[in-house]
Amino acid sequence: MFAVLKTGGKQYKVAANDIFLVEKLSAEAGETVRFTEVLMLGGDTVTIGAPFVAGAAVVAEVLEQTKGPKVISYVKRRRKHSSQRRRGHRQQLTRIRITDILASGAETAATAEAAEPAVEAAN
Repeated sequence: MFAVLKTGGKQYKVAANDIFLVEKLSAEAGETVRFTEVLMLGGDTVTIGAPFVAGAAVVAEVLEQTKGPKVISYVKRRRKHSSQRRRGHRQQLTRIRITDILASGAETAATAEAAEPAVEAAN
């Protein structure tokens, strides 16, 4: 089974145990993140969202926070100006591993997970 999810303004085709880089997420290494913006689910039957698949989610584990390769922007103006500019940039990224693709019941699973810690904290 595979899914197409949207995060950081980009779309990714993912399957279970895939490891890849996405735009920086506000999560520490070892935490679990849930992507609810699933555009398409594939497998035996294909489900296409309008724009998102209702009730679907992708669960991933954050492996590390990292930076991408350095991109250098160099501008040189000629003809009487004699100015040069060199600027570098490294994009902040997050490496994640897909642990599970939930085709349906993502809302009920999310509410159950949110309710369980509240009950444990009250005891």
